[in-house]
Amino acid sequence: MLVKKQEGHTLNYIKTYLEQTSKIAEMLDQDQIFKAVTLLKNVRQNKGRLFILGVGGSAGNASHAVNDFRKIAGIESYAPTDNVSELTARTNDDGWDSVFSNWLKVSNLNSKDALMIFSVGGGSIEKNISTNLVKALDHAKSVGAKTIGIVSRDGGYTKQVSDCCILIPTLTPETVTPHAEEFQAIVWHLIVSHPEVQKNQMKWESAVQTATSKN
Repeated sequence: MLVKKQEGHTLNYIKTYLEQTSKIAEMLDQDQIFKAVTLLKNVRQNKGRLFILGVGGSAGNASHAVNDFRKIAGIESYAPTDNVSELTARTNDDGWDSVFSNWLKVSNLNSKDALMIFSVGGGSIEKNISTNLVKALDHAKSVGAKTIGIVSRDGGYTKQVSDCCILIPTLTPETVTPHAEEFQAIVWHLIVSHPEVQKNQMKWESAVQTATSKN
């Protein structure tokens, strides 16, 4: 009897989680996504660069996204968290708060470039959460770089100051982080595969087209 109850609870969680995922997808602001598409297309046309910042799971997403924006969209892109030696040296010597902003200064972030933030909460000085993202955004605004956020909860500082912010709706407090991080991936994949951004074919799509044409 206990086993059946546990199985029922597990199946109910799965069903609820997937229903929430579907609902969040329907609630996304498509105008903000298209604004990001337009902004990134202009960055490429102006020979600018894209810098993607994230902490924790969002840092892993940033690394993956850099690959896609470089390979699929043809945009020169970087993630500071890909260089562990520099990241840890700056954290140790200068402090965690400035690790991204100082990295961007050395990279000569400028008005042709764009900064993309992946974050659950978007950063907050008042709550002392992801303050390194806050300082990075402040630096980006000071040099005229465009800023894009893919964030959740109330969007935090990223939502307040970004030129474009795609807010991932929060449906339950228990699943804020997994939904936020999964939708970072959904949104950036949507952007790089958008006809106005995609520059190079993806492997499996081109393979299917080749096989179809032969048949």
